[in-house]
Amino acid sequence: MDVKLAYGKSGLHLSIPDNWHTQVIEPNYPPALSDPERQLRNALEQPAGAPRLRDLVKPTDRIGIIVNDITRATPNSLILHAIIENLSHIPLENIQIFVALGTHRRMTPAELSELVGAEIFATFPVIQNDAFNLHSQTFLGYTHQGHKIWINRELMACDVKILTGFIEPHFFAGFSGAGKAIMPGMAGIQTILGNHCAANIADPNATWGRTHGNPIWEEIQEVAHKVPSTFLVNVTLDRERKITGIFSGDLDAAFAKGVDFVRQYAMVAVDEPFDIVITSNSGYPLDLNLYQSVKGMSAASQIVKPGGVIFIAASCWDGIPDHGQFKELLEGAGDPVNLLKKVMKPDCCIQDQWQAQILAQVLTKARVYLFSDHLTDTEIHSALLTPTADIVKTIQEMMISFSHPVRICVLPEGPLTIPVIKETSRLSN
Repeated sequence: MDVKLAYGKSGLHLSIPDNWHTQVIEPNYPPALSDPERQLRNALEQPAGAPRLRDLVKPTDRIGIIVNDITRATPNSLILHAIIENLSHIPLENIQIFVALGTHRRMTPAELSELVGAEIFATFPVIQNDAFNLHSQTFLGYTHQGHKIWINRELMACDVKILTGFIEPHFFAGFSGAGKAIMPGMAGIQTILGNHCAANIADPNATWGRTHGNPIWEEIQEVAHKVPSTFLVNVTLDRERKITGIFSGDLDAAFAKGVDFVRQYAMVAVDEPFDIVITSNSGYPLDLNLYQSVKGMSAASQIVKPGGVIFIAASCWDGIPDHGQFKELLEGAGDPVNLLKKVMKPDCCIQDQWQAQILAQVLTKARVYLFSDHLTDTEIHSALLTPTADIVKTIQEMMISFSHPVRICVLPEGPLTIPVIKETSRLSN
């Protein structure tokens, strides 16, 4: 059996022996839209639960359009062109583009130009959120959980905020899209740390496909609703990053339609856990570093047996990375149990704690092997993982340690699939 994992820009081919007990699970994508430019324009004219965008915006209004950063495969340029065309009654100088960085690193001018398109980059101000600069944020009060709400000051000065992005399964927020453009995207670090705190991450409802009842998702939406005059433009994508669906309008109504759409092809039930799960991190751009690649490990951990083995292929051309505090947390841990104890301490409230916590949860359940062209064995070991230069060969070598026929699952698209055990599925809304 030949399987192609989503890896970097080119993919990774595996030749799996036919006599292995192997099941391949991947999304059953709907067809890509035949004319996405036209269908984007149509979607803006027929929003869910909201007036048309052109009717919502007055000629004197200042408009803020939020886009994802480089870690997401959103077709920003295509979406932006449709929105700007729809706002033809608005002077160009009244439109600003905001990049929802959250705690991610700042992007270079070249990356920004690629992100939004050269023409748009040359025409409009492109503002990157700085979560760590309190002076760039404005205070909006507290959430029901008691967390401070800090949101980008320049965004709040806009009369209408347009939230773009794409909807996919998310390992602790349930699904991406909707309010995530504002929190964590345009939020301050105190707000992000509060939402992503250890108690919320540890909540069993903070997981793939769960929205209502998920303390992280519910607070994200609560914060987003504190920001007035929002309009949502979210899309869904296939493995070639082509648009399969468009959901525009009210923050809740449009997002609910998008989530229902994604559930139909991204959720796949299996009868029982597997001894070995081979996964990816959905390829470029999501597998740019090890921090992002925890998502692929988390997807695999949903269906691996306790004490089982996970193999993940992730390019990691951006390293572990060096920016943020994820690398620091891993290097000082020693083992998964100590890492989990460290991040669960009440006084541990630092950037990237959430990613280290989820990695520790995965590693206390299964051993994880990493295939990467860009990380050294020393770097992989420092991250509490085991390097492999050949996934199939490594599995062949470990076969003798099993006393029963080994059941293997392959998730070629990694976290774009939500695999669930039938009897224990908790992923309904």
